[in-house]
Amino acid sequence: MSLSSWSVALQGIDGHPVEVEAAEGGGLPRTQIVGLPDKALNEAKERVKAAVRACEYKWPEQLVTINLSPAGLPKAGTHYDLAIAVAALATQGYISHTGVGRTVLIGELALDGRVRRVRGILPAMLAAVKAGFERAIVPYGQQEEAALVPGITVEGAGRLDEVVRLVNGLTVANPTEAAPPSDPVPERSSAFIPDLADVAGHEDGKFALEVAAAGRHHLFLSGAPGVGKTMLASRLPSILPELDPDESVEVSALHSLAGHELSGLITRPPFADPHHSTTQVALVGGGSGELKPGAISLAHRGVLFLDECPDFGTKLDALRTPLENGWINVSRARMSTRFPARFQLVLAANPCPCGKYGVAGMDCTCDSVKVRRYQERLSGPILDRIDIKHHMAAVNRVLLAEDVAAPEPSAVVLDRVLEARARQRYRLRGTPWTTNGEVAGPYLRKRLPLPDDLGLLNAALQRGAISARGVDKVLKLAWTLTDLGGADRISDRELRVALQMRQGDQDRAA
Repeated sequence: MSLSSWSVALQGIDGHPVEVEAAEGGGLPRTQIVGLPDKALNEAKERVKAAVRACEYKWPEQLVTINLSPAGLPKAGTHYDLAIAVAALATQGYISHTGVGRTVLIGELALDGRVRRVRGILPAMLAAVKAGFERAIVPYGQQEEAALVPGITVEGAGRLDEVVRLVNGLTVANPTEAAPPSDPVPERSSAFIPDLADVAGHEDGKFALEVAAAGRHHLFLSGAPGVGKTMLASRLPSILPELDPDESVEVSALHSLAGHELSGLITRPPFADPHHSTTQVALVGGGSGELKPGAISLAHRGVLFLDECPDFGTKLDALRTPLENGWINVSRARMSTRFPARFQLVLAANPCPCGKYGVAGMDCTCDSVKVRRYQERLSGPILDRIDIKHHMAAVNRVLLAEDVAAPEPSAVVLDRVLEARARQRYRLRGTPWTTNGEVAGPYLRKRLPLPDDLGLLNAALQRGAISARGVDKVLKLAWTLTDLGGADRISDRELRVALQMRQGDQDRAA
């Protein structure tokens, strides 16, 4: 008897239903898998065969051909094991015709018949619902993540024999806990978000952070070691609005694909801060087998913070395309995919290797050549894509609680950011953008009101202080300053302040 089962092929966060067919007959006893499987999937026949026998089922004694359809779609991963096992058991009469129906099966098998947890449950369920499936069987313990997607009935199983019972319409009273995944589970970043109320002083830095949050602008912080660059950057998520429902599902799907176990949808903008020693694949995504999202995609709709950014070297150049279009295309010999990567970039750097160049009261031990080479590690194209450049001055006295007024908490700043975001959404209604930092240059210059006097911008452009892209960046910043001020048109002062923030001037009130 031949009967099909169903699984899902994941290409990035996009999924495609895969029909798994098994046919017995002819030839020497062996099992072969066709349909462009990768090496891990091709080895599934040995895992599945051992798991079937461990659960005291009979494996076909003749040639068994497992076909994964559509045959022209490359397939990778170990989550097809359950569907392969069910299709093979159907040839032996263990599965009823009415049992499989519109059920999608996701899970890896251990040799003793246990079901292992797998990554990518959430995007797989999204694809299953889109394709019209009504039911899913997943590793027991991952039903909560799968149930985040409405419109599909989810059941969990911890052993292959429990899967067979569920497929045949029977109940499992006490399901076995699923085995841990074969890949190590990545650590999720802490849910704790530090507050701006902890930062004493640095009023200009806080203002730059507020403007960056209000318009989703990229930010570059420079200054001596210990001045507070990391402290300030880590507090940016505390003044960012929560994700809307569509963004929350998209971000959660990416983290599920990376192997993070989810107990609920991610509602806060994520914060990724990879070390400068990370590889380019870990930064942008990819891999030799299954393509996985990198740090820039795990920061999608959130913040990507690169501390000591000159030490990243040429790896930073890989960010140029995602900074422009919000996607990263990852291509390998057998497959390619596209991961979302619309992140807010925050860079931090010292002025030189020793960190004392140009700092009042400190003696730099670096010669001029070393300073220049260190600063040249940041390429011009990357710096030109940064909206705000802010130099943090060294603290020249100890700031005690009784010396300064209580700093504003993040909640107060967030209220202003939310109000500015609301003004942007209203002005940009009917467009694909919701914040000033995303607006395309032609729309910015032709469809929105320009300042009355563009002489300041023309002068900066003529003397080479800003590029043509820089003109758009200044106008975007000016609109964000206008939104924070509650006005409807860019004033001369806001244009001047925006130009200063773009160029890295410290005096924003001039």
